[in-house]
Amino acid sequence: MTNVLITGANRGIGLELARAYANDGAHVFGFCRNPADAEQINALAASSVGKVTVAAMDVGDGASITAGKAVVGDAPIDVLINNAGVLGGHPQTLDAIDFDAWMDAFKVMTIGPFRVVQTFLPNLKKAAAPKIMTVTSQLAASTWPFGTTYAYSSAKAGVNKVMQTLALDFKGDNIAVSMIHPGWVKTDMGGPGADITPQESAAGIKAVIAGLSMEHTGKFYKWNGEIHPW
Repeated sequence: MTNVLITGANRGIGLELARAYANDGAHVFGFCRNPADAEQINALAASSVGKVTVAAMDVGDGASITAGKAVVGDAPIDVLINNAGVLGGHPQTLDAIDFDAWMDAFKVMTIGPFRVVQTFLPNLKKAAAPKIMTVTSQLAASTWPFGTTYAYSSAKAGVNKVMQTLALDFKGDNIAVSMIHPGWVKTDMGGPGADITPQESAAGIKAVIAGLSMEHTGKFYKWNGEIHPW
């Protein structure tokens, strides 16, 4: 059985990724901050074809990530998806920005994914062809001219570089690492006027992960499989 670990699995893209993998018969470890309030993924766990384990993890908190490791135990992880994210406060302009929220954005979206990979590395090494995919944003790319969003954009740019570096460091371990722009998605963050649904985004991400190999490690993708310049 394929084991898939997903952070931020309680809603939006993370929930649809959990659903897609579970429907394929995978064992999904779906982590989120407050499992007791995560009605949709708990319902998925009760009804899915595959096994869904719902557990607590705040990726901005090192102790919480360590506690999540106890849930997985020694099981191999075939696919690790860093999906958890925050907006980083609002507004994010030169004249008005919440510096505490900005710091939280770095903890959750830049440092957090690194700590998740670090913590679950022994599990990844037990898989035959382990893959790490981090859901980032086109706002992370220097090629995408877009003002404001200082906290969100800088945190996502940071995690892109972190993942590129991990890709280089993991070449000898046969662990493929990549980043993906999920599209402009109709989620709480993306809003109802966005281009695609969470289901469409998740299907695209899952397809990219399926094709990921050491040949493609370190690349930044779009949800439709195209390479994103950055």
